[in-house]
Amino acid sequence: MTKVLVLGANGNFGKAAAQAFAAAGWEVARFTRGGDMTTAAQGAAVIVNGLNPPAYHDWARIIPAITAEVSAAAKASGALLIVPASVYNYGVQPGVWGPATPQVPCSRKGAIRVEMERAYRKLADEGVKVALLRAGDFVGAGAGTLWRMAMLKTPGKVVALGKGRRAYGYLPDLGRLCVRLAEARDTLPAFTDLPFAGFALSAEDIRDRLQALTGVPHRLGRFPWIVMTLAAPAWELAREMREMRYLYDHDHSLDPAPVAKLFPDFRATPLDVVLREHMEPQGAMVTQTGR
Repeated sequence: MTKVLVLGANGNFGKAAAQAFAAAGWEVARFTRGGDMTTAAQGAAVIVNGLNPPAYHDWARIIPAITAEVSAAAKASGALLIVPASVYNYGVQPGVWGPATPQVPCSRKGAIRVEMERAYRKLADEGVKVALLRAGDFVGAGAGTLWRMAMLKTPGKVVALGKGRRAYGYLPDLGRLCVRLAEARDTLPAFTDLPFAGFALSAEDIRDRLQALTGVPHRLGRFPWIVMTLAAPAWELAREMREMRYLYDHDHSLDPAPVAKLFPDFRATPLDVVLREHMEPQGAMVTQTGR
């Protein structure tokens, strides 16, 4: 049985990856914070880096520290390293974003992610295979997603964080793509930047689809950004969320072509299935025609 080491297996991305690898028959080792990562990585063919500071905490210090520790473990083990990548790197450029899009961030966190990716590119130059799996905002069963915490928290209501169409990545799909990358590790180039298109949706798009699925009108609410502004001086999460507000007003999407080229048989989960997953724990009724 081939071994994969999942870092941050209790987080949204790490949990989805661990579940997908287990379903595919891999031996899944879960790294516990505070342990020796290099020792844990011995014998692993693949490392999935699902580590990320919670609630945007102290990114400028913690992200480089994680990157250095993970890089050392990958170098010592010779494993393929899979890293979730963000859309923060692209700032407010127009068009569909992909591997050829210049990385010109407009935020502090975007600049930190650009530097993180440069470190991983350097690692690839040093002989460690690295695959970035890039996605928009995570959606899925995880309690820590914005759909769960804000946008779709209340049955019959969709909370809009902005006016634009934002990219979203369904976590189980990202987990399956981790497995596909792992299975293709011998033929991958030294460095892979793989965007996952997922969905590009506005709050209105989500509301309209939910109404079609349920046959029930849904209200469109507005996120209370003024509360985040007032709380920002004393609340770190409020400050950090305000910095990324632009992503909800700036239309953007990710290029589907790279996944289609690398894995032509991969089929992403339909939006209706993802929405049902969010509704059913709330007791929302889905019409038979919607199924």
